[in-house]
Amino acid sequence: MKLSANWIRDFVDLTVDDHRLAEDLTDVGIGVEGILGSGADTVFEVEIGTNRPDAMNHYGVGREAAAIYDLPLKQLSALSHQPSAQSVKEPALPITVEEPALCPRFSARVIRNTRIKPSPEKVAHRLQLLDQRPISNAVDATNYVLWEIGKPTHVFDGDLLEGGRIIVRKARSGETLKTLDAVDRKLTTEDLVVCDAKKPVGLAGVMGGYDTMITDKTRNIVIESAWWDPAIVRKMSRRHALHTDASHRFERGADFESTVLSCDLVAKMILDSGGGELIGDPVDVVSRRLDQAPVLLRVSEVRRILGGNLDAGQIYRLLKRLGFTLIPEGQADEQFRVHIPSWRLDVEREIDVIEEIARLHGYNKFENTLPAYSGAVVELPHAAMDAAVRARALALGYNEALSLTFISHADAESFSARHPKVLELENPLSQEASVMRTSLVPGMLDMLARNLNRDVADARLFEIGSVYELAGPDRVEPRRVCLGATSSAVTASLPAGGALDVSKGEHAVAAEAFRGFKGDVEDLVSLFAGNIAYDRDAADYFHPGRSARVLLNGALVAQFGQLHPELAAARKLRQEVYLAEIDLDQLHKLGPRQVQLAPPARYPAVERDFSFVFSDEVTFAAMQKAVAATGIAELRDFRPVEIFRGGSIPAEKYSILLRVQFQSAERTLREEEVAQWSAKVVAALTSLGGAQRA
Repeated sequence: MKLSANWIRDFVDLTVDDHRLAEDLTDVGIGVEGILGSGADTVFEVEIGTNRPDAMNHYGVGREAAAIYDLPLKQLSALSHQPSAQSVKEPALPITVEEPALCPRFSARVIRNTRIKPSPEKVAHRLQLLDQRPISNAVDATNYVLWEIGKPTHVFDGDLLEGGRIIVRKARSGETLKTLDAVDRKLTTEDLVVCDAKKPVGLAGVMGGYDTMITDKTRNIVIESAWWDPAIVRKMSRRHALHTDASHRFERGADFESTVLSCDLVAKMILDSGGGELIGDPVDVVSRRLDQAPVLLRVSEVRRILGGNLDAGQIYRLLKRLGFTLIPEGQADEQFRVHIPSWRLDVEREIDVIEEIARLHGYNKFENTLPAYSGAVVELPHAAMDAAVRARALALGYNEALSLTFISHADAESFSARHPKVLELENPLSQEASVMRTSLVPGMLDMLARNLNRDVADARLFEIGSVYELAGPDRVEPRRVCLGATSSAVTASLPAGGALDVSKGEHAVAAEAFRGFKGDVEDLVSLFAGNIAYDRDAADYFHPGRSARVLLNGALVAQFGQLHPELAAARKLRQEVYLAEIDLDQLHKLGPRQVQLAPPARYPAVERDFSFVFSDEVTFAAMQKAVAATGIAELRDFRPVEIFRGGSIPAEKYSILLRVQFQSAERTLREEEVAQWSAKVVAALTSLGGAQRA
């Protein structure tokens, strides 16, 4: 927003130049981001925080400048025109407020027999400096007062107000209003409008009506200034896509006590330029007052937070310069009862008052000190294990990421294996973020999709965080680890020539990608104590043929696999993705795996390969169990080397090459022993329905 430096100087006698003024205003939070022009035409480009509508005008910034330099602030020019004795006896303008909660104050003034003409040169020039187009002396007066004291006002052609009265009410169904921008707007019962006896003539706090606007023919004027509820103005502005200078200020909270003053200032400008007669006293309808509760300020709390040596006298003087009223309280403890000025709706608590002290005193005047602390840093009980998981995931090529802790109801249903009771948000950001997450998977999918949509095909991410659910009346926040990777990222990390499934076709490629991702999951889980086993009972959101659960000592600790194709299509993912969700709390219970070292074996190992054909229903886990049941003490390793489907292998069967390793810690193995053990292995595999290939 633009503000005139010369206009600011109307209210305070400043001795500093404009550049120094800009720097000092910036130091107290009125950010001057640029200076345009020179001399009397110098304009500040100012960034005002949304909580400071009191500073969105020249008088408000003048008040800040007076406080900075401890100078007196000039009072605004009072209305010198007096109504005639005859007009005082006339009935006041009838004003009815049907919605006092939304319009607690409505003020008005009436001027008769004035002339509509161009504004004086000074007024027009100042408005042009702020990129405002001069229109006429009456309309320009409302804009001038808006930029002078920050209070929006409006002027009606009094002869066009049917019934000669004003009513503030909710719009009726089917009503329309043609606003000053010549747009016919369909109103709803949620809109608050200013009406005459028959129709709406203004959208409250947003824009006036076209049918009662000021024209060259206007002679009688009604000036209105009101205080509107910020929430209703914000909703109407959004609903009608109509953002104005007035709505910008009313949405943030205007000065409740400035309604009569702003009417008087507008009336003075119109009478000075166009002449006319002021009719009666101002009409001021106050349904309820907005008195801000005083705040108790403790000097000890000021010193505790700011760390300075400000005494009570300094605090009193600083706040007094900003317009606060302080009443000393307490005997033993130094404290004040602080009364908040009507224009500072953003000050509600003690900490807000302390912030005012700090910014006016100057942040650079406080010593740089560390906050007081007693005790020692205490490491969380599972910090070391979490750090090990993070380090291992990074070593595997995954990048750590953070997702939003809110998800939609639909995602909570789709990606929660146990369908827990969700925690609803009272004020959700949107339907897509209406509950606390019950799984890390939805957030991971969003992050993978974002990478894919930006042509990052090889994405590997992990997240460590909490999920949220209700267990009876209590809220629980179990910790999880989630891995996510695109198919191309997984296949790119597979060793060349190291494929287990040497079959041709897409099935073999997908199977190898699944096994590669399974290796990453196993690497993470192997950090913890226990024997790893797998089963196929993964959640429904995984691909039914490329997913598994991980059990450690029989306890379920993770599930992983390719995302179900239907869900991938619904989320419009550009390629297949693999996911794993690991129960970190369950792993914490098992504890870290203890590393055990053993010297290299003194005697050579003997390996034997066996090729079998099995039905698709036979898993490698079943083979492991059968071979382990043979009880061969010298059996050191049993693993698959190669899988093949197709060719001479019948449908629904596969060929697998298995490698067995025997070794003794006490002696060199004899050939007849190895042959005997090999026969036991073949018998165990045959018992599963396998047929040994020659």
